[in-house]
Amino acid sequence: MAKESQNLLTFGGHLEVLRQMLFRIIRVAGVLAIVVFCFKDMTWQLLLAPSEWDFITYHWIEKVIQSIGFYDFHFEKYHVDLIATDLSSQFMTHITTAIYLGLLGASPYILYELFRFVSPALYENEKKYSVQVVVVIYLLFIFGVLMSYYVLFPISFRFLGTYSVAERVHSTITLDSYVSTFTTLTLLMGVVFQLPVIVFALTKLGFVDSALLAKYRKHALILIMLVAAIITPPDLMTLILVTIPLYILYEASIRVAKWVE
Repeated sequence: MAKESQNLLTFGGHLEVLRQMLFRIIRVAGVLAIVVFCFKDMTWQLLLAPSEWDFITYHWIEKVIQSIGFYDFHFEKYHVDLIATDLSSQFMTHITTAIYLGLLGASPYILYELFRFVSPALYENEKKYSVQVVVVIYLLFIFGVLMSYYVLFPISFRFLGTYSVAERVHSTITLDSYVSTFTTLTLLMGVVFQLPVIVFALTKLGFVDSALLAKYRKHALILIMLVAAIITPPDLMTLILVTIPLYILYEASIRVAKWVE
């Protein structure tokens, strides 16, 4: 008992542990951000790749469509200029992008530090349980990021960047707008892909069950299509490409709810 009392921290002690944890996270994320900033050519080659007409996603789609009999199908070439309107905008965008990517790269370490911070308050079985939940959350977030990078953003950019109300009206996209849209869609898809985790929590709390989710499958599909229509440009291909993985997540959520029960 005396040993447990010695291990208990005061409120000030918890704040000190939290402060040290935050400084460690800032150091790791800062180092990664500096590395990203220094490797400018490689970083921006990756970030700007989805805006190119020959991005790998289009090659995949072409092969799939050609494999079902449309042998002459090819995407048309396009080019959209990216511009910077302020003197310091490119430099500031480079800095903020390096910070975003530094945080993304440090995310496994951040989750580890957060788990270390809360783990003393957990029982042994809760620790094991929490590790599994955190790993699933992180993997789903990464899948959402990849979905945005390879599917949602390039197709959205192609549609919106080349859309014109008249032949003499041409689009020139600012770098700030490009990065902002890229970041927003990426984070949005990372959050949307947390659906199985949300269902897991709601099932644990008794708000939903697998029978209820299965009963409203058709309603869920319509809702998913509405969400996909909101976050994607108004073309059928993008709608389908986003709806399919989201509906698969819903079906996975039903299995998760059944497992929890």
